[in-house]
Amino acid sequence: MKPAMETAAEENTEQSQERKGCFECCIKCLGGVPYASLVATILCFSGVALFCGCGHVALAGTVAILEQHFSTNASDHALLSEVIQLMQYVIYGIASFFFLYGIILLAEGFYTTSAVKELHGEFKTTACGRCISGMFVFLTYVLGVAWLGVFGFSAVPVFMFYNIWSTCEVIKSPQTNGTAAVEQICVDIRQYGIIPWNAFPGRMCGFALESICNTNEFYMSYHLFIVACAGAGATVIALIHFLMILSSNWAYLKDASKMQAYQDIKAKEEQELQDIQSRSKEQLNSYT
Repeated sequence: MKPAMETAAEENTEQSQERKGCFECCIKCLGGVPYASLVATILCFSGVALFCGCGHVALAGTVAILEQHFSTNASDHALLSEVIQLMQYVIYGIASFFFLYGIILLAEGFYTTSAVKELHGEFKTTACGRCISGMFVFLTYVLGVAWLGVFGFSAVPVFMFYNIWSTCEVIKSPQTNGTAAVEQICVDIRQYGIIPWNAFPGRMCGFALESICNTNEFYMSYHLFIVACAGAGATVIALIHFLMILSSNWAYLKDASKMQAYQDIKAKEEQELQDIQSRSKEQLNSYT
């Protein structure tokens, strides 16, 4: 029978070893998390969500403003309404695609991180894995260029709404003297090309324009377009971040494959050398 003190000491030692093993396992798991890819994924999801959500509501508000104030005839803005409806459906597709694509890139980040960290273990990188990483680099580059265009396009409605808002601020300015001067300050939407030149009334002036700027549709649409533009910019930054990560991971995988090939050749040469030495010893023993 062991003394009670020795038994308690052994139990404490086992418990400390279990705690140490659990702590090392947690550290190993945390070391395998691709934090850069995780940050880029969160930024990408946030940017796409802002662009799609705010852009969808802002487009609906824009149609309402045009129908109520700038184009009372439905046939004049029928084409614009169809285009905006199509853009809203495209927004649904963009949101779904980037949700899936962000998860795939995050999974690829986990894969490449494990490949690099377990280079000297049993994990082996394959040519297929390196090819997939290269394909993601190319696809992310194309998407980044496309989103630069989306970012520029999303700035157009912000510019238009800003011009209308600044015109309303001029009307409210104390420097504007008299009703005649106010009524000469106008905004013509037809010059932006979103409605035809024969649309009626097409433009608003003076206090009628100021009343438009005071509506909830104008206020919400203007600020939502700004947020949507910021979301598009955040998505561009996220894709650039992803591109840097993917390029770095692809380079690491390429170096890992070379190291694996070197280790395989070295192991094969060592095995051949051992076989030669063993055959030499057998021949010497046979002569003696």
